[in-house]
Amino acid sequence: IGRSIRSPGAPDRCAAPAAGAIVEVAMSVAPIVVHTHAPDETQALAAALADVAEAGDVLVLAGEMGAGKTAFTQGFARGLGIDEAVTSPTFTIIQEYPPGRLALHHLDVYRLDHLREVSDLGLGEMLDEEAVMLVEWGDAVLPALGDRYLEVRLSFGEGDDDRRLELRGRGGTWPARHRRIAELVAPWAGEDGASC
Repeated sequence: IGRSIRSPGAPDRCAAPAAGAIVEVAMSVAPIVVHTHAPDETQALAAALADVAEAGDVLVLAGEMGAGKTAFTQGFARGLGIDEAVTSPTFTIIQEYPPGRLALHHLDVYRLDHLREVSDLGLGEMLDEEAVMLVEWGDAVLPALGDRYLEVRLSFGEGDDDRRLELRGRGGTWPARHRRIAELVAPWAGEDGASC
């Protein structure tokens, strides 16, 4: 665990804000680590996580090929109340799903070679007030996505279907939602635990 050093006279960032203060946290918090043991568990976890989603949110999915990014997206869409079948838009790059509770803009940027190609997609227009943007392979294009997102890093576990998911909110209201996220995914907390 890292530590921070505070200059004399600098405000204590760990102190509670003054009553009525509006605080935007532009940092990340410790990751929440969870484990699933089958694709349907990854989908169920993502469906639970969708409960905390707000309009304008960005989720960045990272992980090796076959780690479960599309399974996660399928569950997340189901959690938003989207009934359409969800597949990875590897060749179309973008797939938009009509709203359940919120609409979903699902991007797969695996085939893009340059950040310029990402900016040509018009991501700014997709960051609207009625949708969530979920970007597979999003860690490769972070500069184009801004500094407010939930990173979901999926990796292989010991068994064929075992997955380790690391959730980390960065900027915006994600750090403030950290405790709620930990509560939603608590059934999948493993040895690493879910930190609050």
